[in-house]
Amino acid sequence: MSDDEPAREPIEEDARIDALEKRLAAARQREDERNRPKASGADANYRSGNRVLADLLGGLLGGAVIGYAIGHFTDTNPWGLLVGLFLGIVVAFRNIIRAANQRPDE
Repeated sequence: MSDDEPAREPIEEDARIDALEKRLAAARQREDERNRPKASGADANYRSGNRVLADLLGGLLGGAVIGYAIGHFTDTNPWGLLVGLFLGIVVAFRNIIRAANQRPDE
């Protein structure tokens, strides 16, 4: 035997191997489709509800903190806090209205 020649002749392709490869490819495709995350309506509603809650809480807390800080440094504490809360509520509702007017595919 020389190094140029293989020890055995290569085995020809078998029809069973082709059928097995086709079945494996189909099984992989089904498994990929099954494991793909689905964007259902419930998930989108849950995300939009969390966004509304975050906008409301962020607007109120952010406005309160900024208003209190401005009122503290200018010695107009209750009025600075009230104005900050009002502006925070306005910003929160503006963000909620903008989110509600967006298309669902965005």
